Amino acid sequence: MDAFYAAIEQLDDPSLRGKPVLIGGRSNRSVVATASYEARPFGVGSAMPMALALRRCPDAIVVRPRFTRYVEVSRAVMEVFRDFAARVEPLSLDEAFLDMSGAEGIFGSPIEMGRALKAAVFEATGGLRVSVGVSGTKFVAKVASDFDKPDGLTVVPPADMVDFLAPLPVKRLWGAGPKTVPRLEALGLHTIGDVAAADPGWLGAKLGSAGLHFGRLARADDPREVTPGREAKSIGWERTLETDIRAPAEITPHLRAAADEIARRLRKGELRARGVRVKLKTADFQIHTRQARLATPTADAEPLFEGGVALLSQFELNAPLRLVGLTAYDLEEGDAPLQLDLFEQPATDRRGRLSAALDAVEARFGQGAVRRSDGPAGDDERAPPR
Repeated sequence: MDAFYAAIEQLDDPSLRGKPVLIGGRSNRSVVATASYEARPFGVGSAMPMALALRRCPDAIVVRPRFTRYVEVSRAVMEVFRDFAARVEPLSLDEAFLDMSGAEGIFGSPIEMGRALKAAVFEATGGLRVSVGVSGTKFVAKVASDFDKPDGLTVVPPADMVDFLAPLPVKRLWGAGPKTVPRLEALGLHTIGDVAAADPGWLGAKLGSAGLHFGRLARADDPREVTPGREAKSIGWERTLETDIRAPAEITPHLRAAADEIARRLRKGELRARGVRVKLKTADFQIHTRQARLATPTADAEPLFEGGVALLSQFELNAPLRLVGLTAYDLEEGDAPLQLDLFEQPATDRRGRLSAALDAVEARFGQGAVRRSDGPAGDDERAPPR
């Protein structure tokens, strides 16, 4: 999908259309989740500090993310994909592989498949654009999908895959990140064609198994099949803070906000979590995590919050913190059999009724219509409780 979060905001709010939009918080420590295509000519992109993005594009409109809405649209898009292919492998909310092998008799040639898919997504979402890459391997199809964004359609026949990849920079190799790209370039490998032409033994000697992997990709050798049924194994929330904090009393309000948001997303997805994980990042960017299993799988905020607070005792809180995060992991379907403790059932029922009531209020009046009184202030502060 093209600039997925920003495109959804522009779809839902016509006043944002044609304007540079940045999805994220406004604090000096916030980062850009997605930048609209109107903002990108200013050198703004995902994962950039929001303060830098606003210096580069001072007229940009900052919009807070609405993940519940993004998940809702993602589900609609994935349903479209499954109408086209029996084998669909989601990579994220806005990206997936489809195995269209043998579908020519239904959808026509590869380019006709791509056009039909784009039209179906546009119709199902009320106007969102998707860029499609079609080829003989997952890697080449992924590169092709980014080749002509936004609203792109690039078909690379199997016979042309190596030539298509050859002139592209090595940063386009799947798995070549900020640390790997300089190593490749230091070896004189600047394009994918350079990697393809290199001796595999030499690549292995210089870069180990990663070198052999990159060599295979560069030669369009990618036997990986589309694996259907990949589902999110966790749902997380994290926030970079405006000012550093240290004490547990300062951390817990953020865990409360995280638990409420994660529980809302679990219920929206009809899921339950069996475990909870806390993530803390210090002011010097050291990341520490602790996790624990929950007594009972849940989609309610209170057990997630209590589990997160209990984990705080396992951290050495002797350094200022710039980020707090909470993740619900080991997810299962919400209708899976659930064995409750005899003495916990009344409390569980009460929490379930409360959650259903809160969901009903938000469905009618919008997200943020109800908020717990001990939610965090500062960059994430919303309207007072109502």
